[in-house]
Amino acid sequence: MSNQKFIIKPASGEHGHYAEIITQEMERSAQARGTGIAKRSPEYIRTKMNEGKAVIALTKSGEWAGFCYIEAWGHGKFVANSGLIVAPEFRKHGLAREIKREVFKLSRKKYPDAKIFGLTTGAAVMKINSELGYYPVSYSDLTTDDDFWKGCQSCVNYPILMSKNRSNCLCTAMLYEPKSVKKAEQKKLSSEFKKNLSLFERLIKIKRAMFLNIAKGKRNALAKVKGKVNQSS
Repeated sequence: MSNQKFIIKPASGEHGHYAEIITQEMERSAQARGTGIAKRSPEYIRTKMNEGKAVIALTKSGEWAGFCYIEAWGHGKFVANSGLIVAPEFRKHGLAREIKREVFKLSRKKYPDAKIFGLTTGAAVMKINSELGYYPVSYSDLTTDDDFWKGCQSCVNYPILMSKNRSNCLCTAMLYEPKSVKKAEQKKLSSEFKKNLSLFERLIKIKRAMFLNIAKGKRNALAKVKGKVNQSS
């Protein structure tokens, strides 16, 4: 796929030299938001490129502009489009939406029977997902594969996730189901989500504030206990 400024296509081994800058920008972006993308190594990104399980966006001059990759869980029953990132200088061009559409198409091609899911804190990503037919679900509707959840360990909110026994966190879970018997229900849920996106954004802010306050309270309580222990020792 291409537009006036970018070429968006499945990544391959020839794009391996972009892996360093991609992982660096993933880490910077996660730090700026205080949450988000699981940390990945350049070697991991190159593996995804070599396997044909990634989409890359480049300018016509060959400059890296964006990236996203595919992960499969539960023996291919679940698929996640992970690590969506756009270089800062190319944001607000609609590039994230185009990359998301391309990696979604690639996922459907490689795993036609898989459920495609995502975890995100970003309203923009949720809107893009809803346009593709995703709808919000509970965490229990996602894969139970431990390796997937281990990927959240690099997120600052991982303690919150574990305190909720992986049943809730700041991220919103969204799911796309390919089976035709689910199409009518799925379309209805996706449509309702798009209509109430602004309300959903407010609920996310409330949930974030609530979880962070709980975490802060636990840290303060722990600090007090430690203080008393130190005083008595």
